[in-house]
Order: sequence, then structure tokens, then C-alpha cells
Amino acid sequence: MRATTRLLSEVSSRYTIDQIDLTSFAGSEGMLFVRNGIGLATCGIASRVASRDAKDFLASIQIDDSVKAPGTGPILIGSIPFDSREPHEFVLPKILVNKSADGRCWVTAVDIEELELTRVFESHVSQALVATSSATSSSYTVTPGVDIDTYLQAVTAARDAVRSGAITKAVIARDVIVTSTNPIDIRAVLLRLRNSFGSSYQFSIDGFVGASPELLVSILDGEVSSHPLAGTAPRTGDPTTDSEIATALLSSTKNQIEHRIVIDAVHDTLLPWCSYLDWEPEASIVAVANVQHLGTHMSGQLSEPFLHTLDAVYALSPTPALGGFPRDKALQLISDVEGMSRGRYGGAVGWFDSQGNGVWAVAIRCAEYSNNNLTARLFAGGGIVADSDPLSELAETQAKLQAMLAAIIRP
Repeated sequence: MRATTRLLSEVSSRYTIDQIDLTSFAGSEGMLFVRNGIGLATCGIASRVASRDAKDFLASIQIDDSVKAPGTGPILIGSIPFDSREPHEFVLPKILVNKSADGRCWVTAVDIEELELTRVFESHVSQALVATSSATSSSYTVTPGVDIDTYLQAVTAARDAVRSGAITKAVIARDVIVTSTNPIDIRAVLLRLRNSFGSSYQFSIDGFVGASPELLVSILDGEVSSHPLAGTAPRTGDPTTDSEIATALLSSTKNQIEHRIVIDAVHDTLLPWCSYLDWEPEASIVAVANVQHLGTHMSGQLSEPFLHTLDAVYALSPTPALGGFPRDKALQLISDVEGMSRGRYGGAVGWFDSQGNGVWAVAIRCAEYSNNNLTARLFAGGGIVADSDPLSELAETQAKLQAMLAAIIRP
């Protein structure tokens, strides 16, 4: 296999960077990972590779790269399940478009001659520019996956385990099933997520779609970043009320304890690979359309040889923000009481290149779609500590579910 990377201007004289809309380029069939217009979109699949073979597979590809930046050359994109021991694979796109933070845009193609690439690329962009979402009149039903009583009992069991000293924290989640009378338009969902959650990581990978506000880990030329979130409160849309809620969130002992567990775990995991690692001394508010979180940004420089992004993801995921602490005991509790398989929810979603660079978000605010797109399985959870109240935790999941529910059901 041969991967060729060229700046957009070398591939097409017809389209400028401003005309390349990543969400539209991916559409319903391609793959997408983007935040604030920065990221990547794909068209076609050159190959699928099992996770255990991913690094060697990338190393075997011949590379013709005139750009030479993180995310150039062949990249693999995919999602890692909540239980990373479950079989999973990554995708090598046939054509990939990447917009970087420095204002550049490049195109990577696998086994496509450059003259043919121009024709295929421009044809796809022109179709994406005129594509419209399907104007079908659908009706929807929303039903619980895990029944509410099971969820409340699981929260109680986790809270009691914390109170007894068996664990420090566990995250309990639940799912709901949305059923549509017509296939759900993935492109339309992605556009709505972009409009409402542009500062989150919007993703679409093999029927797994969402808008995650949480950066698990980014490694770009040896610079490492993470932005763990834990502790959540709703937003009302009224600035005064939301400010009061944010102040209460910052002063909440329950939420601060939950948050501290997460940032300590992420910090302690990354630090051995770093020459330095800095983090904010106090949590700050991270607000998205429907909820607000406690967040702490971390950044640092890796020691050489640099840690591969994929190794960092497997070391971090699932974080205590989605699993708990101590990890093994919390995960066993979740398995015993939650009453469902999480699949890809709570794991990680993102990409990596042949140099070990990559960006990965925590797989939350998401839905898994059926093959015919007639159903979508949505997930939400929350961290349980000693002061957790089951009904309050249920309300928190209801607030979190609104992100994907609105994107699917809203006309």
C-alpha cells in the first residue's frame, strides 16, 4: 500500500480551504472527527485492521508525504470499547481531508494516483456541497434499555460500596433506545451537533456518532494534553441562573471529590512518560449547550522516546470519569450491577498516525446506530460517591441524554 499526502492546493485548484466543510465531506457514509472546524473527514475505506496489528500495519505502508506534520501520511481512525479487551478494529481511509489548527488543509489518499485523486476528490466535494438532508416526516419512540429501577438500584449499590470503603468512586450508566419510522439521517444529526456543540469533539465512526466535550489525550510532536471532566450540573439557558448553578458546582464537595479522583488518576498515569506535566490548580467550568462540567486542563512534554498515542489511550481508558477508582474493583461492580453491555460507550474515539501522534476523546454524549439507521442506542452516566442521591443521578443522566436526543428528533 502507498499513502500520498499533499496540501489541498496541490490536489485541487478548484476548491479553497474555506469551501471544504468537514462535516459535509464525511456526510452519512464517511467518518468524522472534528472540533471547532479542526480535524478530519474521510471518504471510502482502504482497509480495516485489528487493533493488535495496528502499529505494524501503519509501519508497512509506503509514505509519500510532502507536508510532514502530525496527522499527515496514513492514519487509522476508530473507537475503542469501554472494555478494551473486546475485539475492535481501526479503519484506514481511502481519502482523508485534514484541517489543522495552523490554517493548513491537506489530503491523504491510499493507492490512488495523483491525477485520479484530483478527479475523485473534486467530484466528492462538489456532491457534498450540494447535498441536503432527507426531508422525511418521521415519528419516534423512546424507550429505556436498562429499566429505571435497575439503574436506581445500581446507583444505590455503588454508593453503598463507596460508603463501606470498598471503592472510592464508580460510574453508573443507563441507555435508552430511539426508534424511528424512517432511517435516521446521520448527516443531519452531525450538522445539528455541530450547531449546538461546536466546541465538543463531533465524531462519526461506523455508526457510532456523538459530540464529546472531553479530551482523553492528545499527543502531537511530543506535546501531550488531556482535559478530564467530572462533576456535572444542568444549564437552563438563563445566564444568571446558570452562573448560580456553576458557582454551586464549583463549591460542591460531592462534585469536587468526584473530579479530584479523575484528575489524579490521569495525572499519575501520564506523568511517568513526561519531562514535565502542568495542570490547572483549580477546576474550571466547561459549559456545553445543555450541561456544565468541572474540568481541569493538563499539558506537558513527553520524554524521549515519545509515548505512542495508542499506548496512552489504552493506559487511560476507561478513566475514573467513566469507570471508577480503584479501576478493577469499580469495573467489577459496574459489571455486576449495571445490567447492560456498554459496547463503545465510555471508551475512546479518535485517530493516530504512523509517528504516534493522535487525538482521542472520551466516548460520551453518543449513540450507536443499527445497520439500517432505524434505531439508535443512547447512553448517559454519572460518577457515584458517598453523597450521591439516586434520583438526582437519574436527573443528571436525563440532562446528558438531551444532547443526542435533540440532535436525532429535532426537525
